[in-house]
Parts: sequence; structure tokens; C-alpha cells
Amino acid sequence: MTVVAGGAAAARPRLIRAINEQVLLDHIRRSGPVSRSELATLTGLSKPTVSAALSSIERAGLVHATGQRTGSPGPAAILYEVRPEAGFVLGLDVGREYLRGGIADLAGTVRSRLSVRTKAGDAMARVQELADLATKLLGEAGIQASQLVQTVIGSPGVYDPKLDTLTLTGRLSGWDSPAVLTALRARFGATLMIENDVDAAALAERVHGHGRGVDSFAFVSVGTGIGMGLVLDGKLRHGSHGVAGEISYLPFTEGSGSDARDARKRGSFDASASAAAVVRAARRAGLRGASTAEKVFAAAARGDAVAAAVVAEEALLVAKAVCSVIAVVDPDLIVLGGGIGQAPGFLEAVVGQLRRLAPVLPDVKASVLGTETVVAGCIAAGLDQAWEQLVGQISPA
Repeated sequence: MTVVAGGAAAARPRLIRAINEQVLLDHIRRSGPVSRSELATLTGLSKPTVSAALSSIERAGLVHATGQRTGSPGPAAILYEVRPEAGFVLGLDVGREYLRGGIADLAGTVRSRLSVRTKAGDAMARVQELADLATKLLGEAGIQASQLVQTVIGSPGVYDPKLDTLTLTGRLSGWDSPAVLTALRARFGATLMIENDVDAAALAERVHGHGRGVDSFAFVSVGTGIGMGLVLDGKLRHGSHGVAGEISYLPFTEGSGSDARDARKRGSFDASASAAAVVRAARRAGLRGASTAEKVFAAAARGDAVAAAVVAEEALLVAKAVCSVIAVVDPDLIVLGGGIGQAPGFLEAVVGQLRRLAPVLPDVKASVLGTETVVAGCIAAGLDQAWEQLVGQISPA
């Protein structure tokens, strides 16, 4: 009994130290260059406690002195900030046509960024292309693979951590094979994180876009595919099985571009309102040259009545989906993304329908983030995970 009690008593100070170090790191990470006295004020900890915890995380190489603040009475205050080279994060975006990636240091500064058109004919070839892209990114950043703390891949589909499966991968043929996860971990390590690509885009929106400082919002992406990332109480929500936000499976089938075979593969709403559905609707309506959704929208902008009717129907379909989200979740903000969601004039058309359909009208905005959105979200997720790992190594409880 004495041994057990002594062990518990010894563990308590270690746990308190670890908590203090985590609190300090979080403030330094989010506040930028900050002094010891400012940290004491921010955290409510005593100055001796701050000094002890700061010394520990400085010895661990996670923060460093970056300068002094002068101009106030008394000695110049030493300022501390995150040591960027303490670790690096790799973010990769798996698209059907392009693979994109970036590497950021622990301070969040992007050290390298690349985009390549994929030539892969199957899933294993795509895995190899991702590995090759990572090698190029490491070379451009001037670092070794061993310096990577975390890798996050943004991918179509649903990753279920309970079953360790990737499913509903849509247009990426063979990407849901169990062999893909095995191959990815062989290339990038056992700590690899898989994040749904639209969820990753929602994370980027929370860090860099309209979602900054917003407690709850939905990022609705409409383009080649359809999906949603849902942030509630400041946290991305995946649901019990990872399918939170899979609005492509909403049972909306009334669009004139709907296709039953496509619906069985990718969901009813996807088959009614994705870019492919817009093209089908335009062709069925007799619009000439409707080879892409972009061309249909361009024709509508030029005043073509047939194209305008197709775009109006698309806006109604998207508004119905958004209305469902509003009625169930009641978020502060809806952000429209994707090629269709960010198309000129589409936001206004959707809002016009929502005024008629929705019980309340939250802010609705079009994303201003570009093609690197998923990579930015993967890096954001990777940085959060990297910090948890690094902090856990300082003073384990």
C-alpha cells in the first residue's frame, strides 16, 4: 500500500508540471512573441511556476528566446516564441486530376508547396505518386523525412477509425481497397492521419477563411463532387461512423440532371447537383457545347435562357440541401466552396432561394480560399496533432 500511495503522490507533481507546460505552450503558440510576465498574466500562474515550465519547454527545443521588449520601465523583457524547426508537418491532397502538397514548420509557415497532375492508372500508382510528391516537397523545403512529426492526407471518402477502413471514395477507383491504407502507412508511417478532403477544407476555412472566430459553421462544397464539413463549438465533427457531412447522400432526386446509376455509386444528391449533373441537365435541355459545368455557367452569364434555367435549378437544389442543414444544426454561417459553390453569381442565387425556404437565414458566404484549401486544412490538422505529440514527450504524466 505504501508503494502505491507513494507512486500516486510522486505522479501528482509531474502531472501538474505537464499541465502547466501545455498551458504555456498553447499561449505561446497562439499569442506569438510573449514575455514571462505576460505569460503569468495570461495563464494566472505564478512567475516562478512560469519560469520553471518555460525552462522545461525551452530545454525540449519547442520554444526559444526571440528578442527583447524595450521602452518600458525596468529591465528589458525577454520574449519567447515557438521554435519553428522543432518539427514539420506534411499535408497532401488526393484529387482525381491533381495531387497537391505542402510542408509547414511548427510555427505554421509553409516551407514548400507543389501541385502535379496525376497520371496514375490505379490506386497503387497513386500511392507512389503521393510518395514521389512528398520526396519533392522535402527537397524543396530542405529537410529530411525524419524531421516530419505528422503527415495528413486529405482524401475523398470516409475514414472510420473504429474499423480502420476508408469507404465511399467516389470517383477514385480502387481507393477504398484495404491495401491502400497499408501502402500509405508503409510510405508515410504508422502515425499517418486520413482526413476527408471537404472536412480538411472546412478546417482551412476555420483557420484562414470566413470561419475564423465563428463558433459553428458548415462548409458546403459543390463541384466535381458534393460534401460538407461541419464545425460545431469550434470543433470539426465527424460523427459516430465518420459520415457527418456526407450530404451527397441526401435523398434529393428531382433535378433534371439526375442519374439513377450515378446515384447508386455516389449518392442521390451528388447525382442531381454535382458538376456532372449540371452538364447532363444542360444537354437534356438542348444546350449546345455544354461539355463542362463551367461552360454552362458561362453561357448563363452571357444571357442564354436555357443555361440560366439550368443554373437556377442548381441553385434551388443546393438551397434545399443548405436549408436541411440550417433546420437540423442552425449554424452561425454557411460557406459555399467548390467550383460551382464559388461560381460568380451562384451565392446570390442560393441566398435568394433560402430566403423563401429556410426558417432562419444565417450568414452565407462564398469561400475566398483557392485550390490549396485542402492542403492548408491538412496542415492545420497536422499541426494540432504534432503539438499533442511533442508536448506529451516533454513531461509525461
